[in-house]
This record gives sequence, C-alpha cells and structure tokens, in this order.
Amino acid sequence: MTALSLVLALASHGAWAQAPIVIKFSHVVAPDTPKGRAAERFKQLAEQMTGGRVKVEVYPNSQLYRDREELEALQLGAVQMLAPSLAKFSPLGVKEFEAFDLPYIFPSKQALYAVTEGRLGRGLLRKLEPKGITGLAYWDNGFKVMSANKPLLTPADFRGLRMRIQASKVLDAQMRALGAQPVALAFSETAPALRDGVVEGTENPPSNMFTQRMHESQKHLTVSNHGYLGYAVIVNKKFWDGLPGDIRKTLERAMEQATVYEKTIAQRTNDAALESIRRAGTTTIHTLTPQQQAEWRRALQPVYTQMEERIGKDVVQAIRREANP
Repeated sequence: MTALSLVLALASHGAWAQAPIVIKFSHVVAPDTPKGRAAERFKQLAEQMTGGRVKVEVYPNSQLYRDREELEALQLGAVQMLAPSLAKFSPLGVKEFEAFDLPYIFPSKQALYAVTEGRLGRGLLRKLEPKGITGLAYWDNGFKVMSANKPLLTPADFRGLRMRIQASKVLDAQMRALGAQPVALAFSETAPALRDGVVEGTENPPSNMFTQRMHESQKHLTVSNHGYLGYAVIVNKKFWDGLPGDIRKTLERAMEQATVYEKTIAQRTNDAALESIRRAGTTTIHTLTPQQQAEWRRALQPVYTQMEERIGKDVVQAIRREANP
C-alpha cells in the first residue's frame, strides 16, 4: 500500500476523527480550592459524557499563565477555557463586571445567585462576545476576609497599610476609602509578597488564603464578608462555535453539572479553610460586631459614588434591585 492510499484509507474509516478534541483549561489557584476542584469535576464529566471525544487538560496554580496574561492567551487560542475573577474583564473594556467588586453589594449568597443566574447575569456574559469570548457559567468563591499583622476592626486600623488587591479600580477605591495603600499584584505573587513584607495585608476568601499558606505570615484575620469573589467560566468563542453541535451541547450539560457541584462545595470549603487556619494557631480570627460592620459600611459608601459613572449607574442599580427584591 502506498503512503497516499494509506492516508485515504485512514480518512475513509474515520481514524483521524478519533483524535480527541483537546480543551486546555488554565487557572491561577490551587487544585483544592472550589475553582480548582470544580475544574477537575468538569474535566471528569466532559470526558465521560463525550465518551472520550473530548480531553480536558487542567493547568492550576498559574502553571501556564498569570493573571495579566491568561485572557490574552484565551483570545489568541493558546488555551481554550479559563475561569478568571470577574474584575479581570475591565481591561477588555467590559467595565460592568466591576460591579461585583463593590463592597457589601450582595447581602447573601441567595441575593448573589438572583443576579448571576438571572437575566442580568446572562446579559453581562453576552457583553464578552465581541471580545471573542463566550461565557458559560458563573462560579462562586464566596465572601472575603481581611488579613494583616494587626487587628483590622475599624477603618482607622487600615490607615497607611500596604494592602494587596487584584487589579481593580473598585478595589483600589475600596482600600483608599479605608485609609490603606492598595498594591495590585498577581495572585501568584501575593503569598511571597506577604512573607517578604512587600505588602502588609490582603483580602481573600479563606480557601485562597489557606491553600496559598498566607495565614503563615498574617497574624490577624477579620471575618468581614465585605466583598465577593466570583469567577466566570469562559471559552474562546471561535473554538466553541467551531465544535460539533452535539459535542457543544454535551459540554454545556457537563458545565451545568460542574457548576452545581462548585456551588455546593464553595461555602463548605471556605468554612473548612477558616477552621484549618484557626487550628494552625498562627492567626487570631476576629468577627466584626454589627456596630463595627456598620462603621465599615459607612466608610465604604463613597466607593459607590466614585465608581457608578465608571461601571454604569444603571448596572449598579439593576444589581441592587435584583439582589434586594
């Protein structure tokens, strides 16, 4: 058999078609965080439900790309799937997602889901399509705590502290409203920066803090629940639209199931991480009293005035209506 006839024979029998479709799923957190575990669950479901026609390669802990690099990598097709925090869409020109960073905008998880699972949440994801991105789902990492090497109980306690934030105009304004000096750093750089004293404190859900061992260099943690950290699972639009229709529908079902799983483990994982930090004995854990939390809210209220024009007053008002029916 000649080489050409072999090629034709393989093609006619669909041998080449058996090669799996590869989805590279990159993210910046540890495998045992809610996002990391949900990415692995999606991998299992996608490969099982497609009968091996799809292979999902998960790359955690910034193995491929750091915060500032991953969206460009997705747009260029170097990876097919990401789950970035919602603040990262602002540099693309989709500033409406910055509303999720506003302090105390969501009074509860139920209020949050009323937004992300409803018409408003779907509409925000559609705004990514002109950027070559298809939004598939919102994943949840819950509410954030504050940490530093001194107790943070009142806004006055933040005065002059160098506080790490992810790149976000809203979070910058939030820290300044508290009297701190915000320092934007990639997530992968945060734990070393805390150890080396480059920054003195930060904000994160407990699961991120514990899995990155930030508590080992932070003597105090305040359960403030002042802000929310969530993600959007996104894919390269050209890649997604080019999939066979049956594969795409199957992957959508796999993502729906992975999202349900992610939401069930998010709070449990953060509660367990907070307890692990408590047991480690390195960090004193504080919980704000109602009076202290009211003081934080008053100090942070100007952030809304500063950011509404940037984000869109209509978007902020719409989220507040959905979250507080």
